[in-house]
Amino acid sequence: MNEHIIRSTGNAIARLTRGNGRVAIVNYHRVLAAPSPFLRSEPDIGIFTWQMELLARCFNVLSLREALAAIDSGRVPPRAVCITFDDGYRSVHDLALPVLRRLGLPATVFVSSGYVDGRNMWNDRIVEAVETLPAEELDLAEFGLGVYSLRTIPERTATLGSLTEASKYLPPQERSRLVGRLQTLVGERSSEGLMLTPEMVVNLDRNGIEIGAHTVTHPILTSLDDASAMQEIRDSKRELEAIVGKPVTLFAYPNGKVGKDFDQRHVAMVREAGFQAGFTTAVGAITRHHDRYQLARSRPWDETPMRFALRLLQWLARG
Repeated sequence: MNEHIIRSTGNAIARLTRGNGRVAIVNYHRVLAAPSPFLRSEPDIGIFTWQMELLARCFNVLSLREALAAIDSGRVPPRAVCITFDDGYRSVHDLALPVLRRLGLPATVFVSSGYVDGRNMWNDRIVEAVETLPAEELDLAEFGLGVYSLRTIPERTATLGSLTEASKYLPPQERSRLVGRLQTLVGERSSEGLMLTPEMVVNLDRNGIEIGAHTVTHPILTSLDDASAMQEIRDSKRELEAIVGKPVTLFAYPNGKVGKDFDQRHVAMVREAGFQAGFTTAVGAITRHHDRYQLARSRPWDETPMRFALRLLQWLARG
């Protein structure tokens, strides 16, 4: 990998887009201690480490707060990148933080405040069921989700993807009933403690990792009535501020697809709740021309350093 070419290309992109400073925001959820066939979209610590080392060597990594201020002032450095995490997994504290500290990289963690009390998120209950249930069929017809195969690892992986995606859009009460059913099938829970504790949230904040809000229970906002959606948004801010003892000013929409997972009603709610910016999962870089409450972030899927770097440069070139 030619780091000089990466930096030179990034500088050229910045010159060509002068006056329209661009920032690429990469988004993660958790960092794995070892690769998992059921969580292939999540980097293990080895992959995450080389990704962060590449960012440190070839890009200008800013905090979200610094990036927004630079956009407002028209002083965005070339090759500007931000690092974010969603949900609030403890691996951000245990595995990612040491890497970020060693390299001097800032980041933001968008925490779903309702899981800081030791509970696991609903999607992890599904992962646990798919991983551990006997190699048979999983019949969820009563939930309108059909029958899934658990006979082989590839079939379990496909089942996990299909079931997780379908469950996202169930009404919250129905999804809770589904998760309860899966817990009954699994029996005694074995994977508690996947999420940050209040003490870990504080330690992240004290180590320069900004804490943002991600609702209380991570619902798809369009699945809620307006009053419930507003409560999820407001309460997440209030609960996290009580933990860190300072204002929480940044918000990320759960799942984050514009027009599908949230709409203009929720954009207005985020603004009304007192947040200064809102973040989606749309692809591309952010500029001063974008709605401050619908800023793009993208997941870095590429598995080699050069492709990872080229992906970021592509986002910066397209804006």
